[in-house]
Amino acid sequence: MAAKRPATRRKAPASRRTTARRKHPARRVKVPRRGPLHARLGTWLVLRVVVPMVADRRSVMQSRKDAAILRATHDGCTTCHGNGQIFTKGKDGSFTGSKPCPAKPTKTKVSRAEINRAARIGADKRTGLVGWTCPCGKKEKPRYRDAKTATKALRAHEKTKHGGASVGGTWYAQQTEAAALAPSKPAPAPKLKTRKAAAKTATS
Repeated sequence: MAAKRPATRRKAPASRRTTARRKHPARRVKVPRRGPLHARLGTWLVLRVVVPMVADRRSVMQSRKDAAILRATHDGCTTCHGNGQIFTKGKDGSFTGSKPCPAKPTKTKVSRAEINRAARIGADKRTGLVGWTCPCGKKEKPRYRDAKTATKALRAHEKTKHGGASVGGTWYAQQTEAAALAPSKPAPAPKLKTRKAAAKTATS
């Protein structure tokens, strides 16, 4: 009688290979536990100070470029007065919010050199951006694209420094001179006097 052949084992289906998300090159570097002290301190300084500072600088520059594009494409606009977005104000004159300009852009294309120059040079490099200030003395220059992100940064400051309680911090915006002088809301049209009102004033 012939010997039974062992049953061949089926191979399990190959699992789907997924590529792991690669981290930033500087994030993959770890502080060495051994080695010279100056090498360990230098690595720690790069990871904890230099990398966040470079990322923050890039985000600020991108916001300035976005604001410069809006100013260039809305140059001469009668709605936003060249600001690119509209900042609304309350009755006391404080800023209450921001919204994009609903009007069509006056220009459809702007040169890259003009945008880089407007975002880096001159007093208008922060125009169109929003900053915040706190009564405790902490203040951030205009660097945020809208009031929502500036308020978020203000709330983060209140959470870390004031236990999450609001102490009256506000945000402010840098606008073009024409937008700052223009009223936030159009003044109501004067009412026309009716015949009865005119007769009443004439008899009195």
